Amino acid sequence: MDRTEGEALDPFTAGRVTAAVLIIGDEILSGRTRDTNLGDIARYLGAHGVELAEARTVSDVLEEIVAALNALRARYDYVITTGGIGPTHDDITADAVAAAFGVELVEHPDILAMMTARWGAEVNAARRRMARIPVGGVLVNNPVQGPPGFTIGNVFVLAGVPQIMRGMLQDVGPRLKGGAVVVSRTLRVEGSGEGAIAAPLEGLAKAHPALSLGSYPFYGADGFGSNLVIRGRDPDEVETTLNELIAVLREAGIEQVQVIETPA
Repeated sequence: MDRTEGEALDPFTAGRVTAAVLIIGDEILSGRTRDTNLGDIARYLGAHGVELAEARTVSDVLEEIVAALNALRARYDYVITTGGIGPTHDDITADAVAAAFGVELVEHPDILAMMTARWGAEVNAARRRMARIPVGGVLVNNPVQGPPGFTIGNVFVLAGVPQIMRGMLQDVGPRLKGGAVVVSRTLRVEGSGEGAIAAPLEGLAKAHPALSLGSYPFYGADGFGSNLVIRGRDPDEVETTLNELIAVLREAGIEQVQVIETPA
């Protein structure tokens, strides 16, 4: 699609592969459980050349999950869901995914075999709920404990328990067709507010439209300032821009700057 005159350039359009995360569960929305999966997923995807572009959290309501899933899978290359694949009545993620794709939900023989090997005659109706996947789905290995997740279309359905989710991610990575990996450099500026650094930062952002430049202020007992983050897919341009940023800040009289290492 051609840009019109004056339209802002998306710095990551070229070679961009995107993903969204759909976090499912009333316990997250109520504050009873703190989500830690989003950060882990973002870092994992970034290392595989996939940019996490959106995250949503929805309650354990089938219609809400279906609507969010359909919106996200139509917009992004990949969707990862977390939560709602356990044995209780409110674990309805598999039901919602099947409804979103318009297919039936069936018990997978391999999962039933795993359960039988582990629990024997104690594979009750509740546990059998975890054996259900949509027709056409493919299993995602669970190296930690319990039944596997699954993938269908561009959607990966993973557990909500962080340790189990991270284990399942290891089987997701090889299936991703990522783009160029985004690299990141961070410049810590101490003792200067965003008002002082806004003009130099804006000038560099205009000069390097293929990069993303952001300012993230911090305040604390040790002082205040901003972390200036440069992100892009060309490592040489990112490094060059970092040096240019240091130079223009010093020209503006800002000397307390330090390059720090942070993940992309």
